[in-house]
Amino acid sequence: MGAHALTSLVRPPPSSFSLIIVIVSLLALSHVGTPATGLTEAESLLKFKSSLTHNEAIPNWDPSKTPCTAENTSNWLGVICHGGKVWGLQLENMGLGGTIDIDALSQLPELRTISLKFNNFEGPIPDFRRLVKLRSVYLSNNKFSGDIPDDAFDGMDALRRVILSNNAFTGNIPTSLTTLPILVEAKLEGNQFQGGIPNFQQKPLPAINLANNQLEGPLPSNLKNLDPKFVSGNKGLCGPPLEQCSGDKAAGTKGSQNKPSSKSIIIALAVLLAIVTLTLIIVFLLVCRRKRKGTLEKQESLASQDGNQIEEVYVPPSVEPTNTKKRPTEPGKLNFVSEDRKAFDLSDLLTASAEVLESGNFVSAYKVEIFPGELLVVKRFRQMSKIGREDFHEHIRRMGRLRHPNLLALVAYYYRKEEKLLVFDYVDNGTLASHLHGNRKKKDQLLDWQTRLKIIKGVARGLAYLYSELPVLVVPYGYLKSSNVLLDNSYEPLLMDYALLPLINQEQAQNLMVAYKSPEYAQHGRITKKTDVWSLGILILEVLTGRFPTNFLTVGNVKGENLIEWVNEIASAEEKGEDVFDKEMGDTQFGKDEMRKLLKIGFNCCHEDVDVRWSIKEAVEKIEEIQEKS
Repeated sequence: MGAHALTSLVRPPPSSFSLIIVIVSLLALSHVGTPATGLTEAESLLKFKSSLTHNEAIPNWDPSKTPCTAENTSNWLGVICHGGKVWGLQLENMGLGGTIDIDALSQLPELRTISLKFNNFEGPIPDFRRLVKLRSVYLSNNKFSGDIPDDAFDGMDALRRVILSNNAFTGNIPTSLTTLPILVEAKLEGNQFQGGIPNFQQKPLPAINLANNQLEGPLPSNLKNLDPKFVSGNKGLCGPPLEQCSGDKAAGTKGSQNKPSSKSIIIALAVLLAIVTLTLIIVFLLVCRRKRKGTLEKQESLASQDGNQIEEVYVPPSVEPTNTKKRPTEPGKLNFVSEDRKAFDLSDLLTASAEVLESGNFVSAYKVEIFPGELLVVKRFRQMSKIGREDFHEHIRRMGRLRHPNLLALVAYYYRKEEKLLVFDYVDNGTLASHLHGNRKKKDQLLDWQTRLKIIKGVARGLAYLYSELPVLVVPYGYLKSSNVLLDNSYEPLLMDYALLPLINQEQAQNLMVAYKSPEYAQHGRITKKTDVWSLGILILEVLTGRFPTNFLTVGNVKGENLIEWVNEIASAEEKGEDVFDKEMGDTQFGKDEMRKLLKIGFNCCHEDVDVRWSIKEAVEKIEEIQEKS
């Protein structure tokens, strides 16, 4: 019956004129969205909120205020703004449930990203196809269930990231996901998907995670180089990089279908004929649509040059070129993140005298003097080759807006596919690691208790700021360690190399970043909102004891057991009454009492059990209670 119905739907029209009428009608319908209701952005968001349960977790959506200001700041919690419009929603870990009102969201013309991770949404996946401009969808760690329609992502050509991890989705992986033209990440692990893995057609292959489902059969050949952990937990899968397929497994779910009946053949031929006819119509539609899309892309490119895209670059007025609108996309140009700096260009950096500060597989750092007496650090990163220009600009502009007394602010950046440069001010008092573990014997260079407590408080405040300003990132820092904490001349800490995790090639991030040495990654292959707190706990213990966590030096070591042992050794010694504190801190009894308080905070921050480990809010509150002196 299904074959006959399909055949009737695509039966050739009686004349070529009728065919043209049908095609024109289809074209018109393909561009018709939800009829405009005249809702403002505020009204649309309030309508969306009204469909949610536990929406009191969103307290400040005030209808008397616009969601976004003209300066791109948000008046409403969880709203990302750009160009004075709502650009994204980040409503994570709020206990939200109910219905995701797509009708309301469709009234937000500039909506590009939706993140509803770690909530309590249930039921089938929403019909996101009506939001054709979406670039990313984050629905992980909810209670969504049921089959995802095979065409669930048809027409969403702008979609780059689909994160559906840890839900209860069933059925086959939708093939419409495998044909998205610019998909860079698809995370489907922790569901109940069944059947075989479809052939992902994107080149290069997106970052795919299909672990812990109910998939079966041989893996497609283009996945043979995939890390086995991304397909683990599927008992029915076989073939490289897993075990070779046996005869039965290779057949997979084909079974008796290898001997189809004559009736099956007739039905298949009828379906094939219908598909061929339908394909001819679709090809014509796609050609027309592609022409229209090309026009739109040209318009968007012009809009980008007009500074209307998320990666808008501010040019210092003192050196503003004749055509500043093209500056963001001109090759060989440095992009400044604020207007209050003296401007220079790439040639100035290349011709300035430079001193090598660091040279490694991940980053090389150089100290340069562009203007007399003004020193800068230029960092050249090598493991960011997979991130595209748009994503890089978008993230770096967000980093450039961060301002806090305990963050080393970004000055400028440079993008080219082969290399990325970040420029910062030079801080000449060294890193916390060099002060703790370097050969510094001068008495005035030793860090006493008051100074170390000041440093820990500054680090905690800076980390808390990153949590508040980058809520969409599971790990807003990812690289917290003593060698990434600079000290200014008054020993105020400055965090550097923060918020880099989204930019780094995934395979390199797992080898390089501190976050991937955490117990939760070693044990469960995941990082969490508390992973940076674990790094803070390790840092507190390092500062108090003067002992360096040597496991951090091992590139590629992502097992957290040795660091857990390192923490347990300190805890065991402290419980036995042994003096675990660095002798260089001083030895007043009052100081020891406060040191013990901070030591216990450190243990609570780097607890192996994520559920027991403190949140960043708890950690900062307790650290602030510690007194510096009697």
